[in-house]
Amino acid sequence: MRNNKVNPEETREKLRQEELKNPSSSVQGSNLSDLVGGFSWKATGILLLVIVLGFIVYAVFFR
Repeated sequence: MRNNKVNPEETREKLRQEELKNPSSSVQGSNLSDLVGGFSWKATGILLLVIVLGFIVYAVFFR
């Protein structure tokens, strides 16, 4: 049987779905937490690594 406890990920996803149904409750719209909300910690780390490497490549080649 499934445990009656709800984990934090399920709670966050439920709140996010409710907010998507009623977008006027969201003051700022989408943000970084929406982007990485569905990612695992590894995917989030890879995304940050790609962003940092992109800035480094830009700084080296376009200055």
